[in-house]
Amino acid sequence: MAKTAYIFPGQGSQTVGMGKDLFDNFAAARDVFAEADDALGFSLSEMCFSGTAEDLALTANTQPAILTVSIAAFRAMESENFPLPDFVAGHSLGEYSALVAANAMSFADAVKTVRKRGTYMQEAVPVGVGAMAAILGLPLETVEIACAEAAEGEICSPANINSPAQIVIAGNAAAVDRAIEVLKTRGAKRAIKLNVSAPFHCDLMFPAQERLAKDLAAINFQDLRFPIIENVSAEANMKGERVKTALTEQVSSPVLWAQTIENLISENVETFVEVGAGKILSGLVRQINRDVRCLNVETTESLKNALQSL
Repeated sequence: MAKTAYIFPGQGSQTVGMGKDLFDNFAAARDVFAEADDALGFSLSEMCFSGTAEDLALTANTQPAILTVSIAAFRAMESENFPLPDFVAGHSLGEYSALVAANAMSFADAVKTVRKRGTYMQEAVPVGVGAMAAILGLPLETVEIACAEAAEGEICSPANINSPAQIVIAGNAAAVDRAIEVLKTRGAKRAIKLNVSAPFHCDLMFPAQERLAKDLAAINFQDLRFPIIENVSAEANMKGERVKTALTEQVSSPVLWAQTIENLISENVETFVEVGAGKILSGLVRQINRDVRCLNVETTESLKNALQSL
């Protein structure tokens, strides 16, 4: 039987104005923004709707903002009686959105935790010391070998395995630069540095991981009402106790997104609904498999279209 997965975006999907349409049209979405503002002690909703792109791009702001918009969209979907998904998954930060949707953690816990997560990640590596780059058109094995060669005693490794055509690497800035040059000679279609504030999902994030582990230890995680496919293993989980470990390891581990989508498709998922800002994940899903259907929910119009399609 054909199944559905709800997928939740991570950092990079943010735009000023995101969530405003949902806020204007759904009481359930307004409640989420009010809860976020209350939990964080400042007006995140104002920052999302009418703040500056620079403020929104700061990791400590981006993470709670994207989470809030995703959960506002999800609550609006619930209020319109969308069918529940068979699976959920989220890209990096998006894993928290997926866990809130699956009732594994409260929204208030999630939004406060990702605010701290963003701060810890930012503080783990001084600006300019680390870097990330997108590598297009090379297989994972080639990228791994080039990263190992380019490291020269520094950190350089795959951080996001997004699709067969797109792998993001992270590490010390000089090592990432060396890797870019090596990968260009090995046939990369493109190898471009990303405009990010820190080198996520590599060993340089261990200090952030250790700080976050203490916060996660204090949270009471419930068993999930539908399975999540984890970033760190690309395997399904429904146990609340396991969530703590997965979210901790996720900080310095690569995001296995391509495997996550492939595993969902092998479970007969034929429809993916991207819940929240942008369509980045829908684009990656299409790179992985063009036969599946991708819908998205970020405005009233896209919500109505998705409901009709489902």
